Amino acid sequence: MIMKNFYISWIAIYASLIYCYYIPKNIKPGNIRLISLLPIITLFTLIPLSLFSSPNLCGITAFFISCLANFKLFAFAFGKGPLSSSPISLIQFISKASLPIKIKHSKNTKTSSLKSPLNYAIKFLLFAIVLRLYAYRSHLHHNIILTIYCLHLYLSLEITLALFAAPARALLKIEIEPQFDEPYLSTSLQDFWGRRWNLMVNGVLRSSVYEPVRLVLGPLIGKRWGSACAIMATFVVSGLAHELIYYYLTRVKPTWEVSMFFVVHGVCTAVEVLVKKSQLGEKLRLNRVVSGVLTIGFVMGTSFWLFFPQLVRNKVDLRAIEEFGFAV
Repeated sequence: MIMKNFYISWIAIYASLIYCYYIPKNIKPGNIRLISLLPIITLFTLIPLSLFSSPNLCGITAFFISCLANFKLFAFAFGKGPLSSSPISLIQFISKASLPIKIKHSKNTKTSSLKSPLNYAIKFLLFAIVLRLYAYRSHLHHNIILTIYCLHLYLSLEITLALFAAPARALLKIEIEPQFDEPYLSTSLQDFWGRRWNLMVNGVLRSSVYEPVRLVLGPLIGKRWGSACAIMATFVVSGLAHELIYYYLTRVKPTWEVSMFFVVHGVCTAVEVLVKKSQLGEKLRLNRVVSGVLTIGFVMGTSFWLFFPQLVRNKVDLRAIEEFGFAV
């Protein structure tokens, strides 16, 4: 039944995007185009509700469609974002809207969109080990299990996004920006969130939240404080998007823990950026190894505190692990 709902959902998604390409695309950007897109945005918000029994399929659909595609459609309504590039074919439009990809326009980008086969082989092996460790979870300390969850989240996201990007790269004959840039090597929160973790989402939020807020507030409160407020706004929006995904997965009243996770990181990242731009920046600079350990430790510690508890309480973790094991 769940696979039938999954197939029907994605048929509806592709049909909706065909409508977006032929109807709203030919309407002048602005409120009228937004009105023509609202039924699709509403549908995309409701679709994951039919996939509750599969946390993995529900999470993927919610992430790809209810969050990312809707962000792109809102930007598209006002002539912004990746869907507004011209010329754009129907296949490119559907791929950009429904897949977590960002086309690489500059050939001078330092980070390659293709990682070595050895890199992915190691990550596949680590992911297999993580899945195997769940068989011994009853003998492991709670914090060790949460550490394994951090590895599971990172590895599953990077592998899944790479698997979806591969056919898009082959079909469209384009270079695609990398989705991750080895986030475990981060030396600061700005480095982690801005340059290494889920870069495609980072690009969507930058164009749809960060830049508009910075441009509006910069002239009013100054460039430095405008950037800080834009950072906070970006993290708040990301937190609300995750609350929506958590609701799809748990169907319980929001506890706002995951929103607080992003608020905490938004405040800390904004303060870090402000300090770096001040005279204290050079004086407080730490050794890269020390700053790296502190950064990853802070991300994992706040994940234990705020990111994972709601999923664990509602046994989403156990359902997802069981489903992964069955699939493997």
